[in-house]
Parts: sequence; structure tokens; C-alpha cells
Amino acid sequence: MFASVPDLLRLLALPVLTWAAWQDLETRRVPNRTWPPLAALAVVLLVWDGADALAAGGFDLASFAVGTTISLVVVAPAAYLFWRLDTFGGADAKALIVLAVLFPTFPTYDVAGLVLPVRTTPTGAFALTILSNTVLVAALYPLWLSARNAAARRVTPAMFVGKPVRWDALTATHGRLLETRSGFTRSGLDLDALRMYLRWRGSTLAELRSDPDRYRRPESLPAEPLPAGDGVVTTDGEPLHLSSIRSDGEGPTASPEFSVDGTPRRRSDDWGVDAFLADVGPAYGTTSEGLCEGLELLASRDRVWVSPGIPFLVPVLLGLVIGLVYGDLLIAVLDALGIV
Repeated sequence: MFASVPDLLRLLALPVLTWAAWQDLETRRVPNRTWPPLAALAVVLLVWDGADALAAGGFDLASFAVGTTISLVVVAPAAYLFWRLDTFGGADAKALIVLAVLFPTFPTYDVAGLVLPVRTTPTGAFALTILSNTVLVAALYPLWLSARNAAARRVTPAMFVGKPVRWDALTATHGRLLETRSGFTRSGLDLDALRMYLRWRGSTLAELRSDPDRYRRPESLPAEPLPAGDGVVTTDGEPLHLSSIRSDGEGPTASPEFSVDGTPRRRSDDWGVDAFLADVGPAYGTTSEGLCEGLELLASRDRVWVSPGIPFLVPVLLGLVIGLVYGDLLIAVLDALGIV
């Protein structure tokens, strides 16, 4: 392989992003420490390429200026805006912003006489290519879900965005419920919030299902709830469950008169959801009504529809790899349609 030193160093993004995509797929969590080293490398290489373009002048300088401007003024702010609009997560935004600085223009790799990427764009903004490739790859996920559901004869309004999951697999599943007791919804209970609730009260979903009447009563809450955490899936897929909080071997220690903050407990606080949210906060935007409805559903259903969401760093990784090898998929699609 023949390439400039900056372009070779840019390939360090591949192992970093591969690891981050795996973390996103497995836990939907990527440590913040993942991005600063790559961001520092991106800034150094941007200055390096800028100095070379300035020295070369002419077309090289103009190409660098256009590509860099689009990457830094369009792609990076767009990623931040999508995060602010809750379109995707913070790690997704950080990855795209770092890639916008790291790949402002198209890199060039000569592999056995074949120059990669094969297909460039008129703007020369490689970060825009990464973004468009990512969006196109991510758009395939609903098609895959619908095809899988159709093959299993699960034809419902949720077939494009969800899949049925057994209740005993929910504590190891990412996403949110697509159901309430009255039908389908796009704003069902977040499963991270469910895991937080179970860990907070020191119970498992199996226990709640075994005796919902008992666990529905606020008196069943522990006197000293456990740390709720952030809802991440544990290595064994089960919520944190410490029997040390049990005093009678049968259930949580009762605290019938007061909630966790010492105020009188409302008798209508089914499942103790108000006490939970008062203690831990909004929990991914979960409301008392939403959590209560989700628990009622899970107490009686053996299988529920879940929207797994997209571990967006996986499409980002694929969008980068496709961009490095082939180039811009969107331009290819538009060309095939005779639009460009």
C-alpha cells in the first residue's frame, strides 16, 4: 500500500471505531475516553495537511479548503444538532465530529495499482461521504427487520421497527417496549429504565411476575433501595440482585409508611414508581405512568414487541469502511438513477 503519512495515520480510526462499534452493539455504552486521542490525532493531521496544501497552492489548496469547510462547517455541526435533537446518542455525535476533523478530504491509497477510494465526489468532502454512507447503511436495518418479521408471518404495524422478545430475555435486551396493554406505541418503556428500576428495588422481573399483587403495593419496596446504576446490561444479562437486602428470605424489607426521601408514601403509588423516580430522577425520560404501564404489561405478557434501536456506531463504521474502499454510495445510487 502506498499513501501519504497522514493518510496512513488516519487508518488508526479503524481499530478504534471497530472497538467502539462493538461496545455500542453489546452495551449501548462507549466510554468518553475513546475519543480524545483520536481527536488529538485528527487536529494534528488537519494542520499537517493544511500546511502541505498551503505550500502547494492552486488546485490543492482550493480542494483542501472546500472539503475542510464542508466537513467542519456542515458535517460536524449537523452531528451535534442531531444529538441535541435526540436523533442519536452522544457517542454517535462524538464519533462523527471526530471523523469530520480526521477525514476532511478524500484520502488516497494505492493498493497493488488500484487507487482507493474508487469513487470520489465533486466537493471532495470525505466526512460528508461517511455521513451519507452511514445513513444509507442504517436505512437497511428497518428493511431487514421487516423481512425477518414477514418471513415469520409477524405482520403488524411494528414489523418495520421492532421484534417480539420473550419476557425472560428483556433484561439482556436493548431498546424500548413498542406495546402497552391497549396496543402499539412508539413511546413505550425504555428497557434501560426497567433495569434501573429492578436494580433499585433489588428484584428480578421473574419475582415481579410471580406475585404482581404483592410487588405492586408500595409497601413491598425495600427500606434502603440499591443504587440504580445507568441501566447497562450486565455480563450475565440479569439485573443486580443482592439477597442481603432481604430480611425474611421472601421479599424486600417492608417500609409501609415512608418513601425513600422520608415523606409519607402515596397509597396509589403502584409498583412504587413514584418513589423510584423521586429517588433516581427521570431515568431516560421515563414517567410514572409509562413505567407503571410497562410493568403491568410485563407482569402478564410472555412475549412483547420491542424496538431494539440501532447501535449507530456500527453503520458509522461500515460507512467509513465503504468510503475508504469504494467511496460515496449516494453518488453511485444517484448515478444509477440517472440523476447525476
